Amino acid sequence: GWLAAVPLLAFTAVAFGVPAVAMLNGAFTVKDQATGATAYTAANLTASLHGAYLTALLGSVKLSAVSAAIGAVLGLLLAQAVVTSRFRALREAVLTASGVLANFGGVPLAFAFVATLGNSGVVTRRFGLTDKGWDLYSFWGLTLVYLYFLIPLMVLTITPALEGLRSQWREAAQNSGATHAQYWLHVALPVLTPSLLGGFVLLFGSAFAAYATAAAMVGSSIPLVTLQIADALSGNVLVGQENVALALSLDMVLVAVLVMAVYLPLQRRSARWLA
Repeated sequence: GWLAAVPLLAFTAVAFGVPAVAMLNGAFTVKDQATGATAYTAANLTASLHGAYLTALLGSVKLSAVSAAIGAVLGLLLAQAVVTSRFRALREAVLTASGVLANFGGVPLAFAFVATLGNSGVVTRRFGLTDKGWDLYSFWGLTLVYLYFLIPLMVLTITPALEGLRSQWREAAQNSGATHAQYWLHVALPVLTPSLLGGFVLLFGSAFAAYATAAAMVGSSIPLVTLQIADALSGNVLVGQENVALALSLDMVLVAVLVMAVYLPLQRRSARWLA
């Protein structure tokens, strides 16, 4: 049985293992610019948690958490409307569109929003949004752009869990005198909580790792860790900061590990109810 898994294990080792080892090695390596000698130290990791690097890391966490929370709530409401809809064509259309929009990002997405809601965008000029304080190149503007692909992703993620809610549970709650709100508060939401948290984690990770959209839209005007990594690797700010960029990448991995450590135990608990 293990022989059939050897190609997959080999691919995983090459695609994920080698970059992970290189990242760890570089994150803890410091090179002397004068002599070229290298030494293992935690200086890069320390530098990644101070100054502009720490500000960028916290900015990415804040942006990812806010956009993931909003996307999870709106995605849940949209998915519930789709699941309970009597029109099969509407359901298939929404799920198909979600599959497309969840993978639409990068420079094309940034251009679409700049042309629509930028300072000279069609909608901005038509309704005079600039005079009302609207700014696409701000924290909330970038959050709106991220929601464009996070909400469809949440719809795809939470729809199977909503379909797993048994009609017998709703009927039992109604026969016991529970209202619609009480059913959701005491039955549906407790069962869906692990799946909701899983969707939040997925959305958080997607927003946390996004680079091209933010780079094309806001550049360095909003501190994000992915933009800091790109600047450090290219030497736009300081030369010889490549290993600090690897330390920042390690910080991102640690954040993802902490979030997953909370999610996995709850996901196993949810699977027992929805199975």
